[in-house]
Amino acid sequence: MYLGQWLYFPDKNLQILLDLIKDSSLLCFNMSLYSFGTKPISCHAWNKDHTQLAISTNDHTVQIYQKDGNEWKKIHELAEHNGNITGIDWAPNSNRIVTCAVDRNAYVWSLKDGVWKPTLVLLRINRAATCVKWSPLENKFAVGSGAQSISVCYFEEENDWWLSKHIKKSIKSTILSLDWHPNNVLLAAGSCDFQCRVYSAYVKEIEDKPSSTPWGTKMPFGEILFEKGESGGWVHGVCFSPSGDCLAWVSHSSTVCVADAAKEKQVTQLKIEFLPFLSILYVSEDNLIAAGHDCSLCHFQYVDVDNLQFVSKLGMAKGSLKGNQSAMQHFRNLDKKATTDADDTGLETLHQNSISQLRIFHGEKSNGAKFSSIGLDGALVIWDFEVPK
Repeated sequence: MYLGQWLYFPDKNLQILLDLIKDSSLLCFNMSLYSFGTKPISCHAWNKDHTQLAISTNDHTVQIYQKDGNEWKKIHELAEHNGNITGIDWAPNSNRIVTCAVDRNAYVWSLKDGVWKPTLVLLRINRAATCVKWSPLENKFAVGSGAQSISVCYFEEENDWWLSKHIKKSIKSTILSLDWHPNNVLLAAGSCDFQCRVYSAYVKEIEDKPSSTPWGTKMPFGEILFEKGESGGWVHGVCFSPSGDCLAWVSHSSTVCVADAAKEKQVTQLKIEFLPFLSILYVSEDNLIAAGHDCSLCHFQYVDVDNLQFVSKLGMAKGSLKGNQSAMQHFRNLDKKATTDADDTGLETLHQNSISQLRIFHGEKSNGAKFSSIGLDGALVIWDFEVPK
């Protein structure tokens, strides 16, 4: 196993690195960890060739970094919002960035003469925007919000502006997560009303009538094609499989669910013993990675209906480091702190705080892609995942 460049070397992470090198059972054979300071990273996005990275450190700005050798150098700062950024997405082909924030606004950024120029999007919402996602064809994007609605935005050539249509059907609370189906029409949404839904986001003004899918045949704008809320918790993350036939989501009730459209939309639910996940990502048609408050990544495999398996944790030291303290250290802790705990209170994971988001870094969902994770510890980790045979 080869471990990539490490740019962040506190003693705890060095010990974890040594333990990881000894642990050949990990499926992740290459990882690189980078630190962007102590502020939490709330969201991030990559450009097409993965040489530039856009992040927001829980404030009103977006910082764009350029890869320079083994370092990331800040080259731009986008500062049009006046509230904390909640979502960033970077369209790979058109090279446009879309951002949304708690100021109830969204901007589409275009690079002109070396400067990023913003264009305001008419969202028409009265609550904070919470997440944003470009469609696969990059001709529209969706914005979730606290206004119990989803804004599907598209560009109107005649008036030279971005307009939005609202999906409101059955939504009773804040939208927390979004993901597009590969057909560019269906849109999955996770909400604070404990529901995961699939909507039609067909915009007749800019696209042809869609063909039928296992999720449904009639797809007028805003139509609900799937709705489920068995897990009883906020739905933090949603993700379609590479084929679009399956939809996975993670909830605050510490559950992972998969709906299989090819099997009459049957839902398989797995209750886990870890802290709730915040993000989930397909890395092949039947392998998923989830991460969140547990500060580590978990690998799951969907085999069939009622057969969703937890495989392993990634980025963990093989054993507990507390068990490695000497007898002398044990009695020193008793004497100084009236406890047997070691002086080091860090975690035995690469991320030292909750993981807020997972994203594809290189490749596609279908072929064991490289993916990245960001956390509230100000760290970014790039993982090279080897899909099990």
